[in-house]
Amino acid sequence: MITLGCRLNIAESETIRGFLGSRDVVVVNSCAVTNEAVKATRAAIRRARRRRPGAEIVVTGCAATIDPAGFAGMAEVDRIVGNPDKLAPGHWGAPDLPTTVRFEGHARALVEVQNGCDHRCTFCAIPFGRGPSRSVPAGAVVGRIAELVDAGHNEVVLTGVDLTSYGHDLPGSPTLGHLVERILKLVPGLPRLRLSSLDGIEIDDRLFDLLTAEARVMPHVHLSLQAGDDMILKRMKRRHTRAQSVALVGRLKAKRPEIAIGADIIAGFPTEDEAMFANSAALIADCDIVHAHVFPYSPRADTPAARMPQVAPPVVKDRAARLRAAAEAHRTRWLETLVGTEQRVLVEAPGDRGRAENFAEIRLAPTPFALSLSKGCPSSDEEQDRASTSSARTGDVVSATITRTADNELIGTFA
Repeated sequence: MITLGCRLNIAESETIRGFLGSRDVVVVNSCAVTNEAVKATRAAIRRARRRRPGAEIVVTGCAATIDPAGFAGMAEVDRIVGNPDKLAPGHWGAPDLPTTVRFEGHARALVEVQNGCDHRCTFCAIPFGRGPSRSVPAGAVVGRIAELVDAGHNEVVLTGVDLTSYGHDLPGSPTLGHLVERILKLVPGLPRLRLSSLDGIEIDDRLFDLLTAEARVMPHVHLSLQAGDDMILKRMKRRHTRAQSVALVGRLKAKRPEIAIGADIIAGFPTEDEAMFANSAALIADCDIVHAHVFPYSPRADTPAARMPQVAPPVVKDRAARLRAAAEAHRTRWLETLVGTEQRVLVEAPGDRGRAENFAEIRLAPTPFALSLSKGCPSSDEEQDRASTSSARTGDVVSATITRTADNELIGTFA
């Protein structure tokens, strides 16, 4: 499996992996969110053929769904499976869905609860690849999460294309908040539940209360903001204003100050002038964005934004770089405020790093005792037990005391 793009793709790739068994096949799960993502997909296909000349190469995902002829025309590609068929067992030579999807090697498990999108942001091609919004029934979601917890996962991330639209197509029209409540109630053994990107305008009171008052819901809210200028937001066909985003973040942090805010921001959207860009750049401080995903605008074929007056590519590149620099400086200041605190860390491979509840990246330094043991063997059973606590396995949740910052991450020792 070669997976590009979003968390939803990662979740789907693990299901596909369960279909494949031991067949000599390479599946490239493609991304089409930007032109660069499409180029990266093509490059991955070419690398796969060089490395596995005898394998069948199958391309699926959004890029292959939007442009099937273009990818089928690549000499390296044997077969295309579009998104509507990617989770159908027969397309992978399997009779049924895999009984379990383990996410082996992943610290956190990803669970798809929603797919597709009913909105048509003017810059976005993903609805062409994913189709209309549709939701997974709550019972199936709860059962899937219970299996993952039984398999040893301590953190689950709910994923979707437009996650906050969850439920409108299901009987009774449950909301994402209803789904989260049901998960917490029916899977009491799940320690950590994280939500992927949210559309802030759709965060209702029920979901707001869960994000701010439920300890098992991680204090990390990633918002699909895209811009900080009202005219650009209107031309993007977004449904929120700048003031609404700032107010939402203010409410979230007033209720739960430790919440860390992430956001997607596009630099160089068509018609953006320097004053409009400045409004987006100021959003980093105004919304206290510490996990910023900055995208240089990329015109996607057949989207309305591609027909608008374009910003010159060098200007787009420069603005993206300036946004990233501002975001990194703000993030650095935030990390420094965490020095001296104790954080609960989900350990990631290879066992010396992980993510805190607020999604800060933490490198776990060995304790002084562990360093002394590394120079020789423990002399007693007690020392061996103490030595074993100086490292952890992928997926474990451990306490760490933050001692300093380095290279835009935190350094911590086992508490």
